[in-house]
Amino acid sequence: MRLSVEDLACRRSGRRVFAGLSFALGPGEALAVTGRNGAGKSSLLAILAGRLRPDAGRVAVADVGEAALPECLHAVGHRDGLKAALTAGENLAFAQALLGVPRIAPRPALERLGLGHAHDLPVAYLSAGQRRRVALARLLVCHRPLWLLDEPTAALDTASQGLLAGLMAEHRAAGGLVVAATHQALGLEDARTLALAAPEPGAAPSSVDADPEDWA
Repeated sequence: MRLSVEDLACRRSGRRVFAGLSFALGPGEALAVTGRNGAGKSSLLAILAGRLRPDAGRVAVADVGEAALPECLHAVGHRDGLKAALTAGENLAFAQALLGVPRIAPRPALERLGLGHAHDLPVAYLSAGQRRRVALARLLVCHRPLWLLDEPTAALDTASQGLLAGLMAEHRAAGGLVVAATHQALGLEDARTLALAAPEPGAAPSSVDADPEDWA
């Protein structure tokens, strides 16, 4: 899969958040999106996920056959998107049935995140870090080449951050792409960095060079 973004602009609540944003990613590449709160990190991921319309510009994919971009990606946002009354295994089974292209079963996916023991536990009983790992296990139950991750290490301890870094490395080694919004290092070796600068009040739209908030 190849992802290209050309002259992308975003407007939220009447304010231009960013403009002139362009970058391209090919198989095995990763992009770390940084910037202070309000700079547009989550908005950029929401546009890529198809949850927010850009104010201008174009997002395109290639080498995915007839699939549309939303059919090619996993998105993990600030909210875990889990049903508290369902078990960890049931949440993953639902995601697998909904997203299609099954990869591995829920139990081994949870085991990869150190949560094999939580397969039959309601998510409501799990800690914030454990719920985050269940959400990340969705990346494993279905194959999708693009991972969009918004602050993926939130609530994770050091050991779990290491597990996530390993999963991202495996995904990239298999030709997958990663776009991650982050305030801290993620262990994404050789990743390019896109630093978004929040515009000053009343300032003209700014352009951001991509070379070396919550979901909408």
